[in-house]
Amino acid sequence: MEHNNEDTPVLVGQSGPLNGQRWMVRDMIIVGRDMDCEIMIPSRQVSRKHARLKLTNSGVSIEDLGSKNGTHLNGTLLADLTILKDGDVIQIAFAQQFIYLSSDATMPLEMGTMLGVPSTPPGILRLEKSSRQVWIRDEEVIPALSASQFQLLEILYDNQDRVVPRKEIISVIWGAENALDVSEQALDALVRRLRDRLATIDRNHPYITTIRGHGLRLDNPPK
Repeated sequence: MEHNNEDTPVLVGQSGPLNGQRWMVRDMIIVGRDMDCEIMIPSRQVSRKHARLKLTNSGVSIEDLGSKNGTHLNGTLLADLTILKDGDVIQIAFAQQFIYLSSDATMPLEMGTMLGVPSTPPGILRLEKSSRQVWIRDEEVIPALSASQFQLLEILYDNQDRVVPRKEIISVIWGAENALDVSEQALDALVRRLRDRLATIDRNHPYITTIRGHGLRLDNPPK
């Protein structure tokens, strides 16, 4: 189902670890704690596959996937599949709140400003936070990165002038309260998956550089 960007429904993070982030609903989005979810919420209150949003001919539907702590819509526990309305507030367990906007064009100006992309040194890899799109030169990485892959790339993209410690990366992606439970192997596996995705566009440059004993750095050559 094709939509112009200005007509595309948007989910915007409110209170919670994903505050300020937004996702365009172009097809189906799974929300949960699992790293492969399109929206990954790093909290043990959230089930691995917690809720699902889907673009249909009637609008965007939302349903709870049998989560342990439930999904609330405008303060009411969600029991059945429901079509969302503009301005609906979605609460995932006690961990994360979202607001649903039926069109990108309805996003308030101050919210769009808040979610603006900070200036970064120009490079052949470009990242657009608002739409979670990634380009290498002029070719977009398709399909889109998973939530955890995008978070990892975003951390390195925002810190192109330094090596980011592994503990800092784990804390941001999985949450500080879960950092001690996350193994180094889990981060290594995430790095491998991200490298593989970027390699579908450019196999000649590694982009993600491991600095042994220190952390990770984005190697983003200038255009």
